[in-house]
Amino acid sequence: MFLSQIPQAISPLSPEQAALFQQLAGTLTPVQQAWISGYLAGAANSAAGGPVAPAAAVGEAATLTVLYGSQTGNARGVAESFGAKAREKGLDVTVVNMADYKPNRLKDEKFVVIVVSTYGEGEPPEPAEKLHAFLASKKAPKLDGLKVAVLGLGDSSYEFFCQTAIDFEDRLANLGASVSFERALLDVDYDDDADAWIGGAVDAFEPELAEDNKGSAAAIPAGSFPGFGGVPAMPVSQYGKKNPFEAELGAVQKITGRDSTKDVRHVEISLKGSGLTYRAGDALGIYFENDGNEVDALLDALKLDPAEEVTLGEEARRLRQALIEDFELTQSYPGFVEKYASTTANADLAKLSGDKAAMRDYIAGRQIYDIIREHPGALSAQDLAGCLRKQQPRLYSIASSQREVEDEVHLTVGVVEYDAFGQTHLGGCSGFLGHRIEEGDKIRVFVEHNDSFRLPENPETPVIMVGPGTGIAPFRSFLQDRDAAGADGRNWLFFGNPHFTQDFLYQVELQGFLKSGLLTRLSVAFSRDQDEKIYVQDRILEHGAEIYEWLEDGAHFYVCGDANHMAKDVHAALLKVIETHGKVSGQAAEAYLEKLRDGKRYQKDVY
Repeated sequence: MFLSQIPQAISPLSPEQAALFQQLAGTLTPVQQAWISGYLAGAANSAAGGPVAPAAAVGEAATLTVLYGSQTGNARGVAESFGAKAREKGLDVTVVNMADYKPNRLKDEKFVVIVVSTYGEGEPPEPAEKLHAFLASKKAPKLDGLKVAVLGLGDSSYEFFCQTAIDFEDRLANLGASVSFERALLDVDYDDDADAWIGGAVDAFEPELAEDNKGSAAAIPAGSFPGFGGVPAMPVSQYGKKNPFEAELGAVQKITGRDSTKDVRHVEISLKGSGLTYRAGDALGIYFENDGNEVDALLDALKLDPAEEVTLGEEARRLRQALIEDFELTQSYPGFVEKYASTTANADLAKLSGDKAAMRDYIAGRQIYDIIREHPGALSAQDLAGCLRKQQPRLYSIASSQREVEDEVHLTVGVVEYDAFGQTHLGGCSGFLGHRIEEGDKIRVFVEHNDSFRLPENPETPVIMVGPGTGIAPFRSFLQDRDAAGADGRNWLFFGNPHFTQDFLYQVELQGFLKSGLLTRLSVAFSRDQDEKIYVQDRILEHGAEIYEWLEDGAHFYVCGDANHMAKDVHAALLKVIETHGKVSGQAAEAYLEKLRDGKRYQKDVY
């Protein structure tokens, strides 16, 4: 019987000690339980004056290391699910963010699982960049004997679907690793497939770890209990991605001018009663409703009864309700075109399936509504449901500090709106927030934590923030947080947008932060206010000497916004600043930035 199962009536522990012990015991694998049992026995014997006892024939058990590289939190969630499933099987498993993993440790590993997303043009997420590059470099060691399994998350509407996962498996194999379980490359609607893969991969590793652990034994002296620190229990809300909270929408205010080419909204949402907590740098996930008028037009085109029931998993739903609440109808993807073409026997759409370039051109700018309008076909309600994928929540960088706004959360939302194919199009979630929901309405939300985008622990550390457009959101959160905490560190913000008079987001607040001294410097780049376009990267070069001084003084450097252009241009500008003002070579400037990244002093939240 393990200690957590002993009745309180015969337990020597106080109620408080028993509660703490049970909290720990519920997280332990059998190997870890045996290790602790042996350690405590040795400690008790030593305290009584006897010799130090070995840990009950338990040795250095082989560990299954799960490495995740996540841009939005999805890969982290899958990795944590893998870890939980492995522990249920009694496996000793460690789940690690790739950003916190030293690549040269790979040579000491025996069993590794990779869970990684892909974004942009087949690029690794920010936390995975270092390990991804290391495996392709001459520094990468031979990995003969390493056993791996790889799961990739991606979006099939992009050309290089799950490319990062493919890269990882190929590079590990080239270094001598063997594959223990066939890799999976999963689309945005990945939950069920991920669960199935996790079960199969855990079953594949279980006998391999058991075989490797045969005969291993080690003595653990009393007093040598590494890593057994007192970690306080944190309150955890019952609400999350799979169980979102029904929050109340507060204010929705347009914060761009009447003549702006952009429609940006400041959105306030109440979290009262949810128990949800967030930190500066986190994101809010939102489940939205599709446009009811668009859904009605779609049903008319397909001549389907909106009240007809369809089966989603084990649940029956009326078709119209399911189309509004459960399915993706705005973002097009090749899988829908292929399934819809096959189901409706549409030859024109079927031709696209064999031509990736033609498929990408076709779905670019087209929503699923457009495809069905152009090619209405004969199919049943259940067939239509089978062609569609589940709606995925949209993530928005949080634009407030909970220290400041308490039971609220604020967002900065750019409403997607464009005309094409004879119709006005709105983004799924941004259109919902900006046009179809009103103050007091309910909205399903959850918090997505992002430990790879955090303020420095030392409140005196200076920070430099680069956030053009809606990329300003987390930096509003940073500034509020430092203000509420009374942090003394200097703060420098770079902000850019097309026009000063129309697009200066949170102008009054930022000027107030300047006046109070919280914001040490504010550098702006309004690209269309002069003949020559000026962007934030130009301002970085312009203030290069001062930026380098701040970095030398220990400043942390943050970037938020567009990944494909802005973030790359800012990176290049920062390298130039280091090279010029540090008087070093380009290679040395790269090494300087790499050191900043390793020290969590160069962080990006890009999309």
